[in-house]
Amino acid sequence: MAISRKGSRLITVDGVAYRWRIRHKPTYGQAIGEGTLTFPVEPAEGPGRVLLVSLPFSRPDAWVGERTMAVRPALVAAVIRMALKRGWDPWQAGRAFGLDVTEDDLTEMLGGPPVYQVPSLRW
Repeated sequence: MAISRKGSRLITVDGVAYRWRIRHKPTYGQAIGEGTLTFPVEPAEGPGRVLLVSLPFSRPDAWVGERTMAVRPALVAAVIRMALKRGWDPWQAGRAFGLDVTEDDLTEMLGGPPVYQVPSLRW
């Protein structure tokens, strides 16, 4: 699986370039609050193993007022470093490497408890 260049962003972590992307629109499950925010990461150059990240909060554009937070490049870089520590080899061919980030992981990455936002209901 390759991430489309259109709509994706580049990030450099420890001297290595990666490409990451958040879907433009939520899936139906994500929109009704059943799914969490997910995004893929892969090496920017050449084929490699995709990292599938699942965060413990909803998308900001979910239809129901679930807690959410912005996904910023600093969070993506921290997630990439965590995945590398947990065994993700971006240059190894094979199935995608799944990483479920927990509340405790977020607290460790951000240096304190995450600050969530609760969006207003959109009727």
